[in-house]
Amino acid sequence: MLESKSVIGLTWEPKIPPLSSSKSIPIEKPDSELIDGLFIPPNDPRKLNKLLRKQRKDTAGGNWFDMPAPTITPELKTNLQIIKLRGVLNPKRHYKKSDSKSKTLPKYFQVGTIIESPSQFFTGRLTKKERKTTLADELLSDPYLGQYRKRKIREIEEQKRPVGNEKWKNKGRQSYKRAKDRRQR
Repeated sequence: MLESKSVIGLTWEPKIPPLSSSKSIPIEKPDSELIDGLFIPPNDPRKLNKLLRKQRKDTAGGNWFDMPAPTITPELKTNLQIIKLRGVLNPKRHYKKSDSKSKTLPKYFQVGTIIESPSQFFTGRLTKKERKTTLADELLSDPYLGQYRKRKIREIEEQKRPVGNEKWKNKGRQSYKRAKDRRQR
């Protein structure tokens, strides 16, 4: 029978496999394998440096308070693309020229929520109806932005519309039928 010992503090005992003649215990184990839950670092300094480089966290550095590189989800990717194209959204707002031509997304960034101060309760806050989960949803629900988009689409369509006599000419099979009907009248 096993005796139960009273444990006052933390104790640790190595788990040693029982010696038996039927099992052969390997003498050498690979470096990457854990031995009794403990990691034994490699003896080779090159391998050790490589291991330390892998373990180092991917951050922006000490000057940026070790800001970590976040994992980019599809939702985050669309939000970053919208922010990059923000100059197109509002005609009355001008932004400083940035690297908008490069298609790469930033590696280090943080996403947060804006908390309004209590003094701006009626002026500077969004109502519950105006709050959306993503930046894209918020922009699509904005009525002023919707009007601006529709106006811009109308302007582009007017530019693309043919000018002069071309707009009166009917093209295609239906035009032959209309011309035949006109001749018969």
